[in-house]
Amino acid sequence: MLMRFVGNTHRRTARCLTPALLAGFLLCNAAPSSAQAPPALPPVTVGAGVQASFVHTSTDGADSTDTFPLNSVRLYVSGTAAPKVKYMFNTEYDGNNHINVLDAAAQFELSPMVNFWVGRMLPPSDRANLYGPYYSNEWAVFTDGIQDGYPFLATGRDNGFLYWGQFSKVKLSGGLYDGPTTTGDKTVMTAGRAQVDFWDAEDGYYLNGTYYGAKNLLAVGLAGQVQGSNKSAWNVDFLLEKKVPGGGAFTIESQYNKYSKLGGYNSRYGESHGAYGLASFLFPPAMGMTGKFQVMGKYAQANFTQGLTRIDRDYTQKTTELNLNYIIRDFNARVMFFFKDTRFDAVQPNNKQVGIGVQLQI
Repeated sequence: MLMRFVGNTHRRTARCLTPALLAGFLLCNAAPSSAQAPPALPPVTVGAGVQASFVHTSTDGADSTDTFPLNSVRLYVSGTAAPKVKYMFNTEYDGNNHINVLDAAAQFELSPMVNFWVGRMLPPSDRANLYGPYYSNEWAVFTDGIQDGYPFLATGRDNGFLYWGQFSKVKLSGGLYDGPTTTGDKTVMTAGRAQVDFWDAEDGYYLNGTYYGAKNLLAVGLAGQVQGSNKSAWNVDFLLEKKVPGGGAFTIESQYNKYSKLGGYNSRYGESHGAYGLASFLFPPAMGMTGKFQVMGKYAQANFTQGLTRIDRDYTQKTTELNLNYIIRDFNARVMFFFKDTRFDAVQPNNKQVGIGVQLQI
């Protein structure tokens, strides 16, 4: 380099400057330059969510209660470890002074059609489990005796191995899951799901209970889980959402689930099945308002049979829920006024709840 810089006088100049240049060269290479940028770290995404509420509960034969539960606090961490290799680590405070690991998985995402996850994650199951409480269209999710009665280790999650693939408007998934931590049975549990989107596609593994008018959606899904030769659970689910001019949306959701010695809401019963229907309307934003108002109604019926003993009588649960919601920024900021009436024809007392829930996410 020295000869190239000094041109035709390189010999004399080299004799005069070589010691100084050599010393500078050694110093520059012995210590990192202050101008040298540190190596880039892989991108990491951090998010959080919180749900809090006020609930007034009236139960037949008991005093009414007023509570202010901190329903959930979640911390989300995800990132990229290598090209096409990602990870996620999500935790939740469950409202009972416990912090649980929700998701902890390595994600090998080779293409939209070929994805493998290993660790703890939501297994193939019903739509309700794949959207969870933060992306549900209702407030009082998972209380109707039907939604997400599949067995789980932690908040709908199991430890195991998952494959899923997106084939345009068809989504397929299947997995193997640890038996002892899920049900106490050493037999491996298998799970699978298939979904067809007839209008807009739902990209990715996770689903929503609504898209607040971002999609025209008509989706039908079929899922099931099996453990051994005599334990099974399956469901079929349906979601229709149609945009309304001006920024609103009309949504219909329905689901049928059956649990046969695998999962269910009441462990004292070997069989349970039921269905629900939900409809909502999201009004276009009024002039001068940040958010949108939404009304929602839901009716569900679940039947419980094959009790462990003779005193475990068959019974039916009927649940009616009404919501008046103010959607400030979709799932990141919403306030939900709710009324829920739960009635049993035996075994459990009837109860009613009315309250307000707040959800924020970043």
